[in-house]
Amino acid sequence: MTIAHHGASHEPLGTFDDPSFATLALAATERYLNMAPFPHAVFDDFLPAELAGRLSSEFPATEAMEWVERDNEHNRRRYQHDETKMPPLFRAMLREFNSRQFVLFLETLTGIDNLLPDPYFIGGGMHVSGPGDFLKIHADFNWHHKLQAHRRVNALLYLSEHWEAEWGGAIEFWDREMRHPAVATLPRFNRLVVFSTGEDTNHGQPVPNRCPDGTSRKVLNLYYYTTRRIDEDQDADPHFTLYKTESSPFATELGENFRSSGTLADRDRPR
Repeated sequence: MTIAHHGASHEPLGTFDDPSFATLALAATERYLNMAPFPHAVFDDFLPAELAGRLSSEFPATEAMEWVERDNEHNRRRYQHDETKMPPLFRAMLREFNSRQFVLFLETLTGIDNLLPDPYFIGGGMHVSGPGDFLKIHADFNWHHKLQAHRRVNALLYLSEHWEAEWGGAIEFWDREMRHPAVATLPRFNRLVVFSTGEDTNHGQPVPNRCPDGTSRKVLNLYYYTTRRIDEDQDADPHFTLYKTESSPFATELGENFRSSGTLADRDRPR
């Protein structure tokens, strides 16, 4: 799916205020929930083109920024989740992905209420991989010790311009039995991939990059959480009454207002 942006800006601040994002989430939610091997969605041209272009061109080279390096049998790449070590543009963009408006986008898309962004960007933030780098198939860690919350949703924004299909680098989603990849999605420029996470949401980039020297696979990784998880992947905590979102008119109104903005934007769109 692609999105038409209104009044697009070169700056991150307020990016997700555009009601087109609400329209997009509303249009995609049913398909998201029914995708195999687990709920997911792929959005092309997700950010305004000028902003995505800035993020790509200003993404630091490996020698221009301090990175956390991983090089073992499971994972070979660099990342940085400490925003104090990032350029201001990326600090601002990651904060927009943690904003109320983007969280409401994800709640509408995924049907998962009460999502929490991660201000620590644990395991997330800026990721980069070069020739020969990879990430074996895995299920993500499911508990954030600082937030005391369950991991529920991943959002990945790819920022490598002119990435060629023959370079590989696809993120693969494998079936529950780990027999084969059910989906493989290339890291095309300005493509957002969102998927729900659980004990059997097996994914990764197992085929090493075949990109030329001097090129890299650039990604922003964001993860989202809930304080309660009651589904097939988590036994319910001992409890008496389970208070749902509907018990709070304010919490309910936030989502309703966001979805309404998308409905109005769709109605007013030129045909």
